[in-house]
Amino acid sequence: MTPQKRIFDLALASLLAAVLALPFALLLLVLLLREGRPIFYVAERMKAPGQPFRLWKLRTMTLAKADSGVSGGDKAARITPVGRFLRKTRLDEVPQLWNVLRGDMSFVGPRPPLRLYVERFPELYAQVLQSRPGITGLASLHYHAHEERLLARCASAEETDAVYSRRCVPWKARLDLIYQRHQTLCFDLALIYETGRRVLVRRLFK
Repeated sequence: MTPQKRIFDLALASLLAAVLALPFALLLLVLLLREGRPIFYVAERMKAPGQPFRLWKLRTMTLAKADSGVSGGDKAARITPVGRFLRKTRLDEVPQLWNVLRGDMSFVGPRPPLRLYVERFPELYAQVLQSRPGITGLASLHYHAHEERLLARCASAEETDAVYSRRCVPWKARLDLIYQRHQTLCFDLALIYETGRRVLVRRLFK
């Protein structure tokens, strides 16, 4: 990560944390009353091969004793009504501002992968994770909806894993590497703007 990108991340994360502090506190209170504890979902992700970190999100699913792998149709029934709203508006990702401040993530970059996929595709992720993982990115904008549709058809964890490995990982990596080759602060700003625009349109018209 370049010094300019890190300074931008720190400035924007600090600004958003200050602006969102009160509404986010109210949101946490609502979640506590509606869903109970735990409010947060904390899971291991990778910021580089051999470098795990703890990713923070708001919990959107009911608790399960054994929960691993990406989310597919096999987990759909566990998404709570509040969780659907949080996912639709991407409010579940607000806690990742903490990851940005810590330096685990950037605002723009590849979505942080699970360890099992980094270990399954070491050469691919050695390239992709030369960019710091991000809250949003080129692959998030242009492949996420298709990925959701693919995984929603999966009826088991095994099927979800197979579809994700075969059809999602390679395509997302291609887009992440395109971003990596063309990354600039202006490109980052354009991707952040487009992310905000899409979230707003989805909230207002869907």
